[in-house]
Formats: sequence, C-alpha cells, structure tokens
Amino acid sequence: MSAVDELVTLADWIRYAATQFAGAELHYGHGTDNPWDEAVALLRGACRLPHDKLEFVLDARLTRRERHDVDRLVRTRIIDRVPVPYLTNEAYFAHRRYVIEPGVLIPRSPIAELIDAEFAPWMTASPRRILDLCTGSGCIGIACAHAFPDAHVVLSDVEPHALSLARRNVQLHGVGDRVDVVGSDLFAALAGTTFDLIVSNPPYVAAADLAAMPAEYRHEPVRALAAGEDGLDAVRRILADAHAHLAVGGLLVVEVGASAGALREAYPDLPFAWPNFERGGDGVFVLERGSLPA
Repeated sequence: MSAVDELVTLADWIRYAATQFAGAELHYGHGTDNPWDEAVALLRGACRLPHDKLEFVLDARLTRRERHDVDRLVRTRIIDRVPVPYLTNEAYFAHRRYVIEPGVLIPRSPIAELIDAEFAPWMTASPRRILDLCTGSGCIGIACAHAFPDAHVVLSDVEPHALSLARRNVQLHGVGDRVDVVGSDLFAALAGTTFDLIVSNPPYVAAADLAAMPAEYRHEPVRALAAGEDGLDAVRRILADAHAHLAVGGLLVVEVGASAGALREAYPDLPFAWPNFERGGDGVFVLERGSLPA
C-alpha cells in the first residue's frame, strides 16, 4: 500500500513528512531549521490551516485528494529541493502571513526582530515616512506599516514580478491607504523624496558564496541574491545615496549577511552598529544619517 492509502490524519502526514525529510539530507533556511518544523510548515500551508491552530486539527482526516497533493509536495521538496514557501505559496514574517511565489525572494530576514522592537534603541521617535528598499514580497515594509500605524510607507523594487506580488500583499494586509508600491532601481525613481527610516534587504551574496549555496537557494531569483565579487555592489550604491534620502535624524537599516566582514573592511571609518538577534541571524547594520557620506 502507498502512503496515500495508509496515512489518513494530519498528524500521520506530519510524522511521515518529517521522517522523509530527515532521511533526505535537505537544507533548511526558508523559515525553519529542522525536519519537523519543515513538515509542519508544509502541511499547514498545503491544507490552508491557521498558523496558530494546528493542535486543534491534528486528528482531522485528509481527503484522498488532499493526501495525493501532500504526497506530491513531499516528493517535490525532496527530489527537486524546492523550498516549502514556493510549494505552499505562503511564508510568515514578523508573525504575519504573506503570499509567496517563485521568482521572488522568500522572506526570512532577522530585520523582523528589529521591527518588533520598533528599531529601539536607535529609533527614538515614531517615523512618519518609511522606505522599504528592494522590497521583494513587501514583507519588511508591510510589517513596518503594522508596527507604525501612523507612518506612510513606500515599497520599492526594480523587478516587475516583485512589485506585483508586493501589491497583492499590501491588499492582503489591508494597508493600501498608506503603503505605496514604486518601481525603482534603488533610489533612481525616488528623487527628491526623504524618509525617517530606510530599511533594506538588498542583494548581498558574494560570488564565491553564491556558487557554494545549497540547491534550495538556487530556486530563488539570482538577481535578488548576487551582488558581485564581494557582495557589496548594491550596498555601495545605497551608502552613496542614502544621505540625500534620509530626513534629519533619519536611520538606515540594511541586511548584508555574510558580507558584513567585507563591508567593514571597505568602510573602516563608518560607525556601523550591529544588532544582536535573540531569534537568530546576524549581518544587519544600523547607521544614523549624520554618519553617512553627504
């Protein structure tokens, strides 16, 4: 008998998927870090279950069609190494659900923890205007809109697919009255605009790191990851232009990941602050406007 015939309940399929994942030498890093949580994320997304209500339906029986669908997704995750968010078309960021599609970077930034803390201790007053530069799915900017309900937020990206998905997520979260989506190659289409807070998760993967990435990351758009030999191609442009787009007292927050060392070497005189993250992750810097080159 096949798994579709033998496994009936949600709990059956979570246990089965976790066992299959554990034996497949998968790489985790798109919202989970172990086979069990990966299995839970897959089943929750595939069955369209609420993020925080799973325990109430563990004994629920899946229909035969649902069992076939889940079996196919488990096999696709293992054979093709497709990240779970691309299989379920959803990801959670800063405690909220976002629609995700292949072709757009999967949310996973530690900046979520800074948003939860309202960027304390660096941000001492609620920002009125916020820019999410290289927005992708829109998750960082939309999370900022939730954290600062009086702020106007701009989501910008150069990729049409990302802009389309960001607009869908703006609608999903009901923040369209104060969140705009703008097509822009970094600051190119934002001339004359200033912000109290600029947050960015730009491409920052160095060439050698990109070549060594696990298969799961190769499903993501290369342009959202690759940033030249040292991983700083986009960050250099951001640092060069950010001063002109920050209001007095404004703050720049940028994720650079494993390229943090290269950044410190390239800009030894800039007083980067590097937050510590309780929930994991690193490589995010904070700079005040007054520290940036004018």
